[in-house]
Amino acid sequence: MSDVFPHYIEFRHVYKTFDIPVLVDVSFYVNAGETVAIIGRSGVGKSVTLSHIMGFLRPDAGRVIVAHEDITEFSETELTRIRKKVTMVFQSGALFDSMTVAENILFSLELREDYNQQNKHDVVKGLLDLVELGEYADAYPADLSTGHKRAVAISRAIAAQPQCILYDEPTTMVDPIMSDHLSNLMLRLKQQLRLTSVVVTHDLDLMRKVADRVVVLYEGQAIYVGSVEGLDHADHPHIQEFLAMDRVELT
Repeated sequence: MSDVFPHYIEFRHVYKTFDIPVLVDVSFYVNAGETVAIIGRSGVGKSVTLSHIMGFLRPDAGRVIVAHEDITEFSETELTRIRKKVTMVFQSGALFDSMTVAENILFSLELREDYNQQNKHDVVKGLLDLVELGEYADAYPADLSTGHKRAVAISRAIAAQPQCILYDEPTTMVDPIMSDHLSNLMLRLKQQLRLTSVVVTHDLDLMRKVADRVVVLYEGQAIYVGSVEGLDHADHPHIQEFLAMDRVELT
């Protein structure tokens, strides 16, 4: 751990503009082993934030720290090294359609020289059991529901043994039962593997279940950074409106 960058992930006064400002002076941090949820309505910069953490985007101003290193001006080679530590579970799942579920997970293990083929197959089986998808080992992504694709994508991400996982709207467009299954899976991974995690979501049930702290984005700004419990008492009118809308949807 770096004394200069004590937090595993940190945004320091980050700005990003496309046609309009998307991130405006955003600052927050994620400690090692912590799960932070980033919430807000569509278009407030949640996924753009993840893209900065992965190094897919660079800020117009400010600094982005990942894995205790300032990656703001890293080359693609340096970013490749960081991406071995930090992996992302995309909303689409981003699975290889021509590969079975087991082969998709095995793909993450192919570069592991410390594993022989038997080790690799044992790991794949263990990961599929962990996400409760053992029966789908020989299925293809086209045969799976959206939720099951996400679970496979999560297990493939874990296979690479990262230090940190970024989740982009993991429970969107799935039914309530699968949503519950995915959130329970994420909680189990947090408890068993102690992974650092960032979860972009508008699912407040998921946030309350897995997050240690929360960042609320609104009009490009981080209007709240703090505990999940404290969110209910935040005095910003948008936060109260956001929470009220969620309560209405639940009734």
